[in-house]
Amino acid sequence: MKAVRDAVPIDAVVSEYLQLRNAGGGNLKGLCPFHDEKSPSFQVSPSKGLFHCFGCQEGGDTLTFVMKVDHLTFSEAVERLAAKAGITLRYEEGGYNPSHQRGERIRLIEAHKAATDFYIAQLESPEAEIGRKFLAERGFDQAAAAHFGVGYSPAGWDHLTRFLRGKGFTDKELILSGLSQDGRRGPIDRFRGRLMWPIRDIGGEVVGFGARRLRDDDNGPKYLNTPETPVYKKSQVLYGIDLAKKDIAKASRAVVVEGYTDVMACHLAGITTAIATCGTAFGTDHIKILRRLLMDNGSARVIFTFDGDAAGQKAALRAFEDDQKFAAETYIAIAPDGMDPCDLRLAKGDEAVADLVEPRTPLFEFALRQIVARYDLETPAGRAAALDEAAPVVARIKNSGAQHEVAVQLAGMLGILDTQFVVKRVGQLARWARDRGGKGPTPQRAPQAPAESARPGHMGAALNLRNPVYATERELLKLALQHPHLVSPAFDAYGVDEFTAAPYAAVRQAIQDAGGAEFGTQDPQEYLVRVRDAAPDDGVRAMVTELAVEAIMRRTVDEMYAGEQLVTVRLRAVDRRVRDVQGTFTRLSGSHGDPEQLTAVQNELWVLQQYGRALRERGAAAL
Repeated sequence: MKAVRDAVPIDAVVSEYLQLRNAGGGNLKGLCPFHDEKSPSFQVSPSKGLFHCFGCQEGGDTLTFVMKVDHLTFSEAVERLAAKAGITLRYEEGGYNPSHQRGERIRLIEAHKAATDFYIAQLESPEAEIGRKFLAERGFDQAAAAHFGVGYSPAGWDHLTRFLRGKGFTDKELILSGLSQDGRRGPIDRFRGRLMWPIRDIGGEVVGFGARRLRDDDNGPKYLNTPETPVYKKSQVLYGIDLAKKDIAKASRAVVVEGYTDVMACHLAGITTAIATCGTAFGTDHIKILRRLLMDNGSARVIFTFDGDAAGQKAALRAFEDDQKFAAETYIAIAPDGMDPCDLRLAKGDEAVADLVEPRTPLFEFALRQIVARYDLETPAGRAAALDEAAPVVARIKNSGAQHEVAVQLAGMLGILDTQFVVKRVGQLARWARDRGGKGPTPQRAPQAPAESARPGHMGAALNLRNPVYATERELLKLALQHPHLVSPAFDAYGVDEFTAAPYAAVRQAIQDAGGAEFGTQDPQEYLVRVRDAAPDDGVRAMVTELAVEAIMRRTVDEMYAGEQLVTVRLRAVDRRVRDVQGTFTRLSGSHGDPEQLTAVQNELWVLQQYGRALRERGAAAL
């Protein structure tokens, strides 16, 4: 497992799902894929092969991430990473056997991969001439089809079904995958005589298909998509995201189009940030995918392109319903004469497509104009009714400065001369909305020093890191996990009782059980694996991961800084012991106890006081 875990850098795996930026101290940060958040609290430590979210407390190594993000079993995650690294796995006799114990997700993904290859090969067949002609008429040559993996499903009843059976897939797997459906005499192909677009998840795995009708005698819908399956949820996939994700993150810009051919047209025109939904409206789950790539950068742009017809305008207004969930600025682009990007490219070329998706009209402005256009603004009643519908739209704009400007703009659209009346109306609605939603967002805390709240998996009472004792113990444990060479060999002589917080004492014990910080100087990666394995429960294991990923509180991490933490923790332990012994000495003196015991206590007190003085005067040299 170690070879598989170490073969693929954790940041390379995580970057398949979200944008990572420098967090300092060799760490990277991004928006957590396991919970919805506005500020990045998800951190990755490439040098340690670990991740930890300071918001939801999820954490672990590369295998843990793959298991959680793709809902895989341990064995499936190992196989996924091994395949990525080109490692051939050997299976012990009597153990996990891939021939009959492959996980459901892995099998369905493999079926889709085989189906993709089958459809691509079929596009070359004489029968597929109609499909090749369809592509050519829309400006897509053979290279374009190959780039997007476009294929063709034969018109017969069970060509793909028989092909996949020959590859060892069961009828149950074929039905579950959505590639086949029940027929009178068993499974038959779901897609027949259609042009096929493979739909990939953000990691690049084919999870479904979009199928375009080609023949007049095909009574099915124009586009037929894979049904909901264990691997395909249409509300959670974006066509083209696998090809666009890096450029979306790099350019802080995404272009949302309506169809598969529009995505192809945009990419071929150089707009490589284009993506589309798959037979459903753009919704909340799609927004989450884009937000993790855009990192909610204030300069980010999301541009929606819609047809200029009534349906396109309705789609644009639906998109606006979710607009305020973006920190990015959102715009709408409507092509001249109602052409979509594919038609526009054919009619006017690549430059026209590139020009179309340059930010034009803010989405909220488009929404307001659509509302206002429905009313008779020549009458006071019409203006009042338009204001009643439009003001709540403006009130939902997050930025208060922008909200004020748009309110002034709305007054102009309506022809209301009393601008301040409109501004006050919008402000009042915004306050009501905030009051209904609570007191507003709470400030995000910095991930460098997360407050230890009483949360599942954490032992004992809440830890307040304003308490300097806890803060220093935490810092020393971070050094022991992240830079063991700076605290060895002194750290390994520290007792578990020198850590006053129960979670920290448990981590200290786990380090000791894993061979101590001294072992970490020899094999840092294996050291962290051992410490996590030595943790007695998930709570301690989560704490180990958190401390191994969290940034050190000093920019320059060196022996001097490590020595200061070692001395501070030891000195506080000595001072606590001095107080305990002083109490014992006072009690024995007052009760005229055993003289020998009194002398022994007195000697211990003297030794402790001398040691404390040496630590104060000489620092780490006295350890």
